[in-house]
Amino acid sequence: MIFLNAIIIHGAYGNPNENWFPWLKKELEKTGCTVSVPKFPTPENQTLESWLNVFNDYEDKIEGSILIAHSLGVPFILNILEKTNKKVKACFFVSGFAGKLGNSKFDEINKSFLKDFDWEKIKQNCEVFYVFHSDNDPYVALKKAEELTSDLGVPMILVEGAGHFNSAAGYDKFEILLKNIKIEL
Repeated sequence: MIFLNAIIIHGAYGNPNENWFPWLKKELEKTGCTVSVPKFPTPENQTLESWLNVFNDYEDKIEGSILIAHSLGVPFILNILEKTNKKVKACFFVSGFAGKLGNSKFDEINKSFLKDFDWEKIKQNCEVFYVFHSDNDPYVALKKAEELTSDLGVPMILVEGAGHFNSAAGYDKFEILLKNIKIEL
């Protein structure tokens, strides 16, 4: 049995009970992982500070853990990795980005999460990164994932026709993500 912590971070307008999060939580618990899926304030009171306040309860669990982030969860985790002195085992970024999306509905509420990141510090605090993106994401352009993978120095796992990897795109399960997480267990 493996006893790792895994933390799943939802995105803007999201919650822990949507998309593939409940399914992944159950699947990882079957392997012996302790899985947390915090609920962050969104869209009201969605700021980096308010999300960090929620995450304070999990901060002591990130050393050697697996972090899984969807959409805005990615720049949130980048902020965590930039400020922590703890090293995580692996990060799995889904539909991620590190800068403005060019969509005023999201750019306005996401602005406190976005900045010029210290990529070297971020890379020092995580052993391995996986970046999943779709060729038809309606919210996060493929260019944003290409920028993220370039900054992290890792390849992208491109999934055709997966949209934003949400329930609307048929993602109540996410087998390729689980398969890659199991590589790191």
